[in-house]
Amino acid sequence: MIPADQIPGDRIIVAGTSGSGKTTLARALAAALNMPHHELDNLNWGPDWTEYPPDVLHARVTEAVSGPRWVIDGNYGKLRHLTWPRADTVVFLDYPKHVVMWRLLRRTLKRSTTRERLWDSQNVESWRISFTTKDSVLRWGWTTYERRKREFPALIARPEHAHLKVIRFTTPHQTDRWLEALHAQHTPTGESA
Repeated sequence: MIPADQIPGDRIIVAGTSGSGKTTLARALAAALNMPHHELDNLNWGPDWTEYPPDVLHARVTEAVSGPRWVIDGNYGKLRHLTWPRADTVVFLDYPKHVVMWRLLRRTLKRSTTRERLWDSQNVESWRISFTTKDSVLRWGWTTYERRKREFPALIARPEHAHLKVIRFTTPHQTDRWLEALHAQHTPTGESA
């Protein structure tokens, strides 16, 4: 049984530093609750790693969060004014740095080796970009980890975010147990059992 303070609402943001498993959890959560899933990276990145212009990006995100039920993942501060006011729940993956960096390294190696196509843009992570440039996702994950750890408590403490239920997990095991409990409580149609 899931404690009442860990029962998510209908509009859920999955947050955490790069490599924490936001998208993996958001997909599983959306499937368990029969909700649409939106990935901010997919909405942000066009072909050849080109970011959509702000007006196009804002329109894409506004459309994604306009529905009554959804799960969205990502940490885009430039989009928070569109996503957080509409959300009712934030699931924060607050894992230790060594866990996050190991996950990020594993994911980056896999994507660089398999040339997995990412999002609708069909971008791929390359060895060169992933391991030798200032745009490396590994470098990004390492350098932003501490900032995210400090930033999140300050964000949720703001008066404009008082409406949000915050569900925080500090280990992948906690997250997995919670997700299993959600699956057990919901039928395939997403209604409570």
